[in-house]
Amino acid sequence: MSENIFTNIPKPADKEFFEALLIKDGLKIERIVSYGHETPKHEWYDQKQNEWVILLKGEAIVSFLEEDEVRLGAGDYINIPAHKKHRVSWTKPNEESVWLTVHY
Repeated sequence: MSENIFTNIPKPADKEFFEALLIKDGLKIERIVSYGHETPKHEWYDQKQNEWVILLKGEAIVSFLEEDEVRLGAGDYINIPAHKKHRVSWTKPNEESVWLTVHY
């Protein structure tokens, strides 16, 4: 049975929407939907696993501690090594940004 990453997109809410699509043997694939969301100011993700991220729809900016930010458009992807501090500093307001992340 197949599914589509763009079906059942949640309506805008106060927080980003996170949905685990697959979790197995140290691998986690999830869909994230943002509507103008950003990581709270002065907070940084510091993850134990590597994270590969592709923005499937929308626009976003990912900032890295003491490094340049990366602007992403639909189809752009980045690989974030474990413990590399980062945050989402902007997503396009009033339009969904759909991410697919692979934690490995």
